Amino acid sequence: MSLAALLEALPIPILQAPMVGASSDAMALAVSRAGGMGSIGAGAAQPDAIGAAVEKLRAQTDAPFGVNLFVVPPARPDGAVVAEALERLAPWYARVGSPLPEAPNDFAPDFAAQFEALIAAAPPVASFTFGILTGDQVEALHRAGTYVVGTATTAAEARAWAAVGADGICAQGFEAGGHRGHFLAEPDASLVGTLALVSTVRAAVDLPVIAAGGIMDGKGVAAVLALGASAAQMGTAFLLSQETAISAPWRAAVAGAKDDSTRLTRAFSGRHARGIENRFMREMRVSENDVPAYPVQNRLTQPLRAAGARAGDPEVLSLWAGQAVSLAREGEAGEMVKRWWAEAGDAARSLVQRTGRNT
Repeated sequence: MSLAALLEALPIPILQAPMVGASSDAMALAVSRAGGMGSIGAGAAQPDAIGAAVEKLRAQTDAPFGVNLFVVPPARPDGAVVAEALERLAPWYARVGSPLPEAPNDFAPDFAAQFEALIAAAPPVASFTFGILTGDQVEALHRAGTYVVGTATTAAEARAWAAVGADGICAQGFEAGGHRGHFLAEPDASLVGTLALVSTVRAAVDLPVIAAGGIMDGKGVAAVLALGASAAQMGTAFLLSQETAISAPWRAAVAGAKDDSTRLTRAFSGRHARGIENRFMREMRVSENDVPAYPVQNRLTQPLRAAGARAGDPEVLSLWAGQAVSLAREGEAGEMVKRWWAEAGDAARSLVQRTGRNT
């Protein structure tokens, strides 16, 4: 079987986006059981937790699922850079009544160790973002029986993934919530909308394309399938589900979001990401280009965001969400997937009726 065949065989070609801090094992299970494909967001997981999560999900369903990792090299920032970044964050720690943390000794899980754990766990599908694997790494996953999906924000990135042997492309449009997956060009040169990206990636590579970004209902699913995507990946649409892992203030922000609430920022993590605008984003905008790159800034704001969640203060939280967040609705994740697929069918039938009027 190929990844294309696996996606074609899904009863419902909807994938749940792997959202660190937002998706959960229960969400992945519910989506896979419903006929879609759930995903484990393991980008922030310690290596020894990856195998356990895969085995737990595998024990509960025979349906396919995926695991996502961040391709992040080890961070070795200059001490002065870290000290300056902490000083910049001091007023925000004071706001939540939390002491300014000491400079950490490490900034993210070791990717090489995560990757070895992933090979050993051998999930059906592994996806990657923030960077690209080598051909040897892709082949190692293939030997383990795992299909490889690379995140691309441009057609050039899709070609790069095809060149190293990836089995499919997740085309992440500008509309998507959370971190941008760009790795070849600067962010401003990588802001392609989902519909345009699916079309250009389809023309650039002969691989199945998974469309991601701004897809919130069945009409959106039908739209990307009509463009030739093999599946639709949805993330923000699950934020209010029963299985969501987001904090109470994050949930409230999503529930109250307007149609123009999101902005791109690198202030929280040092990497551009889309979320609901709050005070931290606004006031840090003047210095966001000065913060250290991911994962350093991300690690330095982790205690701040944790304290903000405990205090119920959404103004210091990374409220990741996509552009269409105002369309998010509550529900059980599996039932949501089934409803969206029914909506997609209605949309397809309506289009057939309209396009067939004069034939």
